[in-house]
Amino acid sequence: MKLRKLVVGMMFVTVIAPIALFTVRFNSSSPTNELNEEVSAFSFPGGDPTHLNVLPQESSVTLKEPVGIVYSDNNTPSAAGHNSDLDSDLLLSPPKEHKSSRFLHTTDDEDQSHTVNPIREVTDATELSTIINNPGNEEKRASEIIDTKHEQQSGGHVDEKESIKAETEKQTHQTAVSDARVRHLRDQLIRAKVYLSLPATKSNPQFIRDLRGRIKEVQRALGDATKDSDLPKNANEKLKAMEQLLDKGKQLQDECAAVVKKLRAMLHASEEQLRVHRKQTLFLTQLTAKTLPKGLHCLPLRLTSEYYNLNSSQRGFPNQEKLEDPQLFHYALFSDNVLAAAVVVKSTISNAKHPSNHVFHIVTDRLNYAAMRMWFLVNPPGKATIQVQNIEEFTWLNSSYSPVLKQLGSPSIIDYYFRAHRANSDPNLKYRNPKYLSILNHLRFYLPEIYPKLNKILFLDDDIVVQKDLSGLWSIDMKGNVNGAVETCGENFHRFDRYLNFSNPLISKNFDPRACGWAYGMNIFDLEEWKRQNITDVYHTWQKLNHDRQLWKLGTLPPGLITFWKRTYPINRYWHVLGLGYNPSVSQREIERAAVVHYNGNLKPWLEIGLPKYRSYWTKYVDYDKAFIRECNINP
Repeated sequence: MKLRKLVVGMMFVTVIAPIALFTVRFNSSSPTNELNEEVSAFSFPGGDPTHLNVLPQESSVTLKEPVGIVYSDNNTPSAAGHNSDLDSDLLLSPPKEHKSSRFLHTTDDEDQSHTVNPIREVTDATELSTIINNPGNEEKRASEIIDTKHEQQSGGHVDEKESIKAETEKQTHQTAVSDARVRHLRDQLIRAKVYLSLPATKSNPQFIRDLRGRIKEVQRALGDATKDSDLPKNANEKLKAMEQLLDKGKQLQDECAAVVKKLRAMLHASEEQLRVHRKQTLFLTQLTAKTLPKGLHCLPLRLTSEYYNLNSSQRGFPNQEKLEDPQLFHYALFSDNVLAAAVVVKSTISNAKHPSNHVFHIVTDRLNYAAMRMWFLVNPPGKATIQVQNIEEFTWLNSSYSPVLKQLGSPSIIDYYFRAHRANSDPNLKYRNPKYLSILNHLRFYLPEIYPKLNKILFLDDDIVVQKDLSGLWSIDMKGNVNGAVETCGENFHRFDRYLNFSNPLISKNFDPRACGWAYGMNIFDLEEWKRQNITDVYHTWQKLNHDRQLWKLGTLPPGLITFWKRTYPINRYWHVLGLGYNPSVSQREIERAAVVHYNGNLKPWLEIGLPKYRSYWTKYVDYDKAFIRECNINP
């Protein structure tokens, strides 16, 4: 018994006591803290103990830390000092939610989880700065850096707005990185050209020869590249070689004033060149807008040929008894463009609730009359009624009755349009469009004379597309006004002073320069009020006063603003959305809500210069499989 007690006592002294002592020591002092203290107190040879600064150690470019993923082990206890809720989130989250191995948890609570890690900031900045010197995987590497940084900032608890903001910043960083070397190469070319012209470098023939050689190399490497992935593999070598030579050129300069002077001269020359190019672009755009594409020239010729092969009994349209019925919905469309008119009619009928109640009155010129009739004979508008008239049939519309018709045939107008030397000097190029010479453009001021038995009529331009039923326009109470239109007050250039000459006393005394303009292109006209207020005579009076074009330039909107001054009723703007022919920033939401979209401007959807993002709204109403369209090679 005594022997047994002795053995147990010896076991307690040799085994259990050391374990107990070690546990107590472990709880009172953390090994990690001791290690940190030892590292912090590390002293360099010959110097005093000092605390190491971590940031400079991370700035090394040559040594890169491997990217890895740290997975949590459910059996591993939480580290001391970490919030238990945060630890449980880490343990329960799937692998894809774990942070990069470089992500350092230095916070004690969830609110501090968004604190920026200074080590990470320095590492990311250094790595981004070296992307230019490491071609090949720069985009992928930048993406990794930005992704990891986004994870660090979000901490897994980012709301929707922060997520969108982070994604936008990520895309911006990626875009900046993707063309960083391209922009650097272009900057080098500009600096090289400056050095070529400076006196200090001109006196060094060897430097000039080397610089010209480097310029050629960089130009060949750059080519037409717009992003770094377009550059050849040796572009990085060219960039470094040019940078070294430019540094040498910088050392040759004895004063900065010459460099600044040269850069300013280059800036002024570039601005002048840009101005010239803009003027040429404007002229070419106007010229393209006036030009009829080959396919649209072919189409009326083919249709005209087929029309005159028809018997007279085959040339008539059905339902002609509806043409003067004031209870129906009547549309006026004046156009010499067959395909454009076809889109207007088809889009209107396609979106009408009761197509049989809609009547289309189309007026065209003598050249396109047969083609326009043939199109709608071959492609009838369903249950709707169609009428096609030749403007030559309106014998009452002559120069003795219409002042504008007399003015359009005057020698001064012809000279204004056909003198070639004016093309490059006229600041009002848009007013030189031949459409202003066509009486079709001014026919809108004679609606009561053309349709004397109608009460209301909806005027449509041929560059619009209808997207919704328009029958509601006829039920609008216009409160005694003649014209119902969408106002265009959103921007300054749609005010009266943009279109009228307020330096003329006739204009300044009668109109407000800041008054809202309104849009032609979709207008509901009350023809009874028109006749009651004698609107046509008002139009004629102002046209006679503008015989020398001193009140306004050519066009129909300025005389329309004058004629319907204080006689226009503003309708909801979603009836008519404008700008698809010149403004690339019209929102898709506005377009989809609009009853009518208008391609006002030079960039018509049937022209190659049309804005591609808007073309589909127009082309969806063109059947490119039709025989005439296919034969004329008209393509979307």
